[in-house]
Amino acid sequence: MIVQAPSAAPARLGLWRRLRGLPVDVWFEPLLIVVVAAVFFAWYGLSDFTETESAQLEWAVLGETIVDHVILTVTAALIVLAVAIPLGIALTRPGLQRLSPLAVGIANIGQAAPAVGLLVLFTFAFGTGFRTAVVGLVVYAVLPILQNTIVGLRQVDQRVVEAARGIGYSAVRTLVQVELPLAVPVILNGVRTALVILVGTATLSTFIGATSLGTLITTGITLFLPKLLIAGAVLVALLALVVDWLGRLVELFATPRGLR
Repeated sequence: MIVQAPSAAPARLGLWRRLRGLPVDVWFEPLLIVVVAAVFFAWYGLSDFTETESAQLEWAVLGETIVDHVILTVTAALIVLAVAIPLGIALTRPGLQRLSPLAVGIANIGQAAPAVGLLVLFTFAFGTGFRTAVVGLVVYAVLPILQNTIVGLRQVDQRVVEAARGIGYSAVRTLVQVELPLAVPVILNGVRTALVILVGTATLSTFIGATSLGTLITTGITLFLPKLLIAGAVLVALLALVVDWLGRLVELFATPRGLR
């Protein structure tokens, strides 16, 4: 009896169908990142830099600047997540619902005020440096996550919530197993927005003494070195694209199948 090995064609066909089922931005954004990165590295390798530009764009120095920018962004993001999501959940509970307009209005102050002005104001309270930059970024980025958490939980069908309570779920269990999974797409959309805001706004921390990719941009403007300005701007854009894409992947896989 001859046993034939299973054909690889069905497996390839299944993989192709899964890839076709993905949203366009999931596969298009990494292609854009690769193209922009390739153009940047080609430009970097072919350009002649001045002594000042070479000192700033040397890979060891540039790597440290990128790491500092990422650390600043991640630190602020973790604090924003730890503050905004629990607060948003609390403001959708019956006892605190009436306070949600006030909380959103206060959080909106960060978005309404110019980012540079906000950072400068905080220097009077906290001085210059990393800590002040983190505080300013947290205030500036808290609104999207807070608002999306509130909106996401409020749009959950109350009949589903009542059904969960009717079969004996506690309020906490209903929140964790029913409300939050259904609100995940909206909440994570706000998280993505906040992360991109943080990556871009972190460049302004250079004005208050915190190291970031904004150092390249401000040095390029101040000393009339366009190559430094271009390098800083492109690297910030690449970092924002990478963060947005990673956030999109998390959003895709964290969203329940029926809601995708």
